[in-house]
Amino acid sequence: MELPPALYLPDGDHLVATALTIGPWEPDVQHAGPPAALLARAVERAGGVPGGQTVRLAYDILGPVPVGPVRVTARVLRPGRRVELVEATLEAGGAPRMRVTAWRMRARETAPVDVLAPDLPHHTAPEAGRAEVPGVFSEEITYHRALEWRFTAGSFDTPGPAAAWTRPLVPLVAGEPITPLEHLLVMTDAASGISAELDWTRATFANIDLTVSLYRQPAGPWLGMDATTSLGPAGVAQCFADLFDATGRIGRSAASLFVEPR
Repeated sequence: MELPPALYLPDGDHLVATALTIGPWEPDVQHAGPPAALLARAVERAGGVPGGQTVRLAYDILGPVPVGPVRVTARVLRPGRRVELVEATLEAGGAPRMRVTAWRMRARETAPVDVLAPDLPHHTAPEAGRAEVPGVFSEEITYHRALEWRFTAGSFDTPGPAAAWTRPLVPLVAGEPITPLEHLLVMTDAASGISAELDWTRATFANIDLTVSLYRQPAGPWLGMDATTSLGPAGVAQCFADLFDATGRIGRSAASLFVEPR
C-alpha cells in the first residue's frame, strides 16, 4: 500500500490536504488532528519569544474542514520578551474552520530537582504496545494510516478508556520534517476516538474544541496518550487525556463532544 507523501502538499499560499487527513465521519471531511497540527505549526513560526515554548493551545472547531486546499494565517495578539499570546486561523472554502490561541513562554534550563519522575501510560514502553489498525474508517487510506499505533490498554474498536503510543509515518507538510509538537497535535485529537464510549455506527461524538496544556515540550519519535471519555445525560461528553513521550508525562488535553444518534 503506497501512502501519500504527507498529510498536506504545498500549493502557493495554500496547503492541499491528502487522503491521510480523512476523518471517520464523512469521506470529504478532515479529521481535526491534522488541521490542529497545521495551526500549531503556524503558532511556532509566528512566535517571537527567544527560546520560547508553547505551553497551551486552545482550539475552537468552527465547522467541518473539507478535504482540499486550506490556508493558515497567524498573528501575535500579545507580544512580549518572556510571554506571548499567538492566534492562528485555518480557512477553507472562503470561511474560517478552526482557530487556536496559544500561550508561549521563554524556556530556561531546569535543575534536576525540578524534573518530575517518568510516568509512562501503564508503565509500558512504546515498542511493547499492541499494533492495531482501527476498523472505524470507511476507506483504506485515511487519517489512521498517517501514524503507527501501539496500544497498551483498550482499543480503537472497543468502548472504554484506552492508552496508545503513536509514531508518525509521513510528515505533516511535504518537504518538511514533522516536529514533535506537530506530531502531538496530529495524535491528540484522536483521544476521544480511542476512548469512545459509544458504537461508532450508531452515534456521532465529534468534538467542538480541544485544549492542550504542556509543562514540558514533547521529544522523540514516540508520543502517547492515556484517554478517558465521560458521557453526560444530555448529549454532551468530555474527553481527558494524559500526554506522554518516551521519558514521561508532558501534559494533558481536554475536549468537549457533541453527541447524537447517526
